[in-house]
Amino acid sequence: MIDPALLLAIDSVPCLRWSEKLKMLDSVRTMDDFRRLDPVDAAVIAGRRLRNSGWNANVLAGDAERTCRAALSRKIGILPYGDPEFPPQLREIYDPPFLLFCRGRIPSWEYPFLGIVGTRGPSGSGRKASYGLAFEAAGRGVAVVSGLARGIDGEAHRGSLDGGGCTVAVLGNGADSVYPASHRALAARILDSGGLLITEFAPGAGVRKHHFPSRNRIISGLCRGVVVVEAPARSGALITADYALEQGRDLFVHGDCLSGPSGEGTRRLADDGAPVIVSLDDVCRDWSSAGSPGGGMRRAAAARTGGGPGRTLALFMEEELAGTAARHQGHYFRRTENG
Repeated sequence: MIDPALLLAIDSVPCLRWSEKLKMLDSVRTMDDFRRLDPVDAAVIAGRRLRNSGWNANVLAGDAERTCRAALSRKIGILPYGDPEFPPQLREIYDPPFLLFCRGRIPSWEYPFLGIVGTRGPSGSGRKASYGLAFEAAGRGVAVVSGLARGIDGEAHRGSLDGGGCTVAVLGNGADSVYPASHRALAARILDSGGLLITEFAPGAGVRKHHFPSRNRIISGLCRGVVVVEAPARSGALITADYALEQGRDLFVHGDCLSGPSGEGTRRLADDGAPVIVSLDDVCRDWSSAGSPGGGMRRAAAARTGGGPGRTLALFMEEELAGTAARHQGHYFRRTENG
């Protein structure tokens, strides 16, 4: 078994890409080996010049050992990429996390997972739609994934819990803390119900603006499909939508939240071809008619993530001109019969 502290130490080396961390793990098998590393060694392993050369392996190793002890004391599990319990869905994406930190019960990854995301400042209709969709999902055995944020995310977790379902909260900070603090009780309820808090950020990592796009790619990566319930023009939920398309996941929008400024981003996704749903039945019908994940609006260029055969850009442009494909923020995706 690989020393978790070694995994943490490798994960903390600046500027390493995911594939380069795996290379380092092949080359460095013990903490003693790691402590002997210097930035030149890391560059040789990576096969390229690394921008940050001001780190010290002994310092990183000591920090990793302290973090590992802190995780153990807080009952935070560490899941490396190669662990059998690492979510297989995340193995498919372009940039999977090297490590995941978990509090709670790891669910069966064979569940159908549905991401439900949206604005932190929803309308009354948005709150009701998010809660209701998650409540329905619980009754149909569909696990709900969201980001534990205020607004749409919180309502999604509550709806799943009230329906007796499985819910997973993906955090943008370390698993030893809850953000926002007002959702501590909700996080505790998720854990008490057998749900899961999961993050790629080590214990002690605080909230940083750049953490949230990274969190969003995990939300979409875990899921078969993502519903953007309500999102204004510059909502972070639109980043999750882009990740869903990039990863070959289905993307839906909720029909009750397309009007007004708070629905501008959602409305744009619908105009670009995202199927409009009003209940879980619509999602399940779409999945059933497709026969496999992919009935909804999806990124057509799936070759990057290994999600299917790629097509040429010229063909995408032909499909766009024919009205059978559309483009959103530089990405091409196909229109479906119901989209």
